[in-house]
Amino acid sequence: MKLVVQVKLLPSSEQAAALEATLHACNRAAEYVSRIAFDTGVKDRNGLQKLVYADVKASFGLSAQPAVRVVKKVVDAYGALATSLKRGLLGRSGSSRYRKATSSPVVFRPDAAQPFDDRCLSWQMDARTVSIWTVEGRMRGIPYTGSADQLKTLAEHRTGETDLVQRGTKWFLLATCDIPDPDVFEPVDWNGVDRGVVNLATTSDGTNYQGRRLCRYRRWQARKRAELQKKNTRSATRRLARRSRKEQRHATHLNHRISKEIVSVAQRTGRGIAVEQLDGIRERVRPRRDQRNTLSSWPFHQLGQHLAYKACRAGVPFLEVDPAHTSQRCPRCGHTERANRSDRDHFRCRRCGLAGPADVVAGVNVRDRARSAWVFVTTPVPT
Repeated sequence: MKLVVQVKLLPSSEQAAALEATLHACNRAAEYVSRIAFDTGVKDRNGLQKLVYADVKASFGLSAQPAVRVVKKVVDAYGALATSLKRGLLGRSGSSRYRKATSSPVVFRPDAAQPFDDRCLSWQMDARTVSIWTVEGRMRGIPYTGSADQLKTLAEHRTGETDLVQRGTKWFLLATCDIPDPDVFEPVDWNGVDRGVVNLATTSDGTNYQGRRLCRYRRWQARKRAELQKKNTRSATRRLARRSRKEQRHATHLNHRISKEIVSVAQRTGRGIAVEQLDGIRERVRPRRDQRNTLSSWPFHQLGQHLAYKACRAGVPFLEVDPAHTSQRCPRCGHTERANRSDRDHFRCRRCGLAGPADVVAGVNVRDRARSAWVFVTTPVPT
């Protein structure tokens, strides 16, 4: 499996200035290449490189290999855009979001991440330093640091590209590691996980991970941002910059804790993990105005990603199942009706009378669908 390991760079002030100038030069070049690709319609790597390679080297001060990585970066950006359009993630053809995405070239921020390959960036694992190409020349001996687990994974499994990332005044390297997949065991049963806004995750065992504290934290952060923006002073702007991404890091940390515990329980009990397939839910649902901010900040996708990769690393089976009517279906008699769920928290079947917490019932339905799906997946196809 592919895993991204993040380590922190510790450059001197001169090295940091050179790294910042390098990012700006690469992203100016990427803007130029993006305009050429948009105007000519040439978006394959070989064709685009023939058009812009000489100009990128001459006009932006890039050497050969960084120029190649800039072209690849632009090609990947247009490939990601094409995939999003094909999957309908930017709305239907003709919608305002669709027109906005296709009517102008892809843009790159001045401090957007820049990929480097082994010709542009080399690692000295024993010394914990890197050597990296910059517009000021090759910078050698830049130290980096990280947790013991990150450094071990980096030393044993690093492969492919490394991204240089700037966040405020801090610098990071995001390295791709290719970790061998462990053998997935045959599950004795499944643990269904229902994801939600009020309860971030509820398992078929009845374990509930509430989102109340996260919602309160988000509201508190929103009030603080509004207060600082209203002041509109230089010190308020500096405080806003320091607070940026704090809410996102808090939600990510919470998702890591939840997913780690769920995977640990599944591994200990020999069960698999099943979740609902919620792709595209924001495009399918039209919430009320007062619910839009809550839904747009709901970190369900990240929780699903954490569960998937942690389960893969632990050799735990992982399935995504059809989410249709999981909160309205009775797991005992199969009766499905909207009236079965009278309110957000309670479920009561109108046919057989089964009652219980609505999120737990949804988790049980997810578990039952995973049992059926796993039998179908593992049954050999007759030839």
